[in-house]
Amino acid sequence: MKFLTYLLLLSTLLFSAVDLNNASAQELATLKKVGLKKAAKIIEYREKHCFESLKELKKVKGINKKKAKKILKKNKGNIALGECKVK
Repeated sequence: MKFLTYLLLLSTLLFSAVDLNNASAQELATLKKVGLKKAAKIIEYREKHCFESLKELKKVKGINKKKAKKILKKNKGNIALGECKVK
């Protein structure tokens, strides 16, 4: 079952970008230079603030301007911004 879930997640990521505003921690962690700890910080940030720009990644605690730039460069074309669900 875990293999099937992993395979489904992998195929989803191959055909679509990872949405900073809606992706799960596991989906975010598939991005280069983003592990589960950074993914958790991204989710923590977006629960209070929407990502309206990819450059806002530098506002996430633990991700400074330099790290954000590397993440965006390594994942060019694989990161998207979907509809924000913050209330």
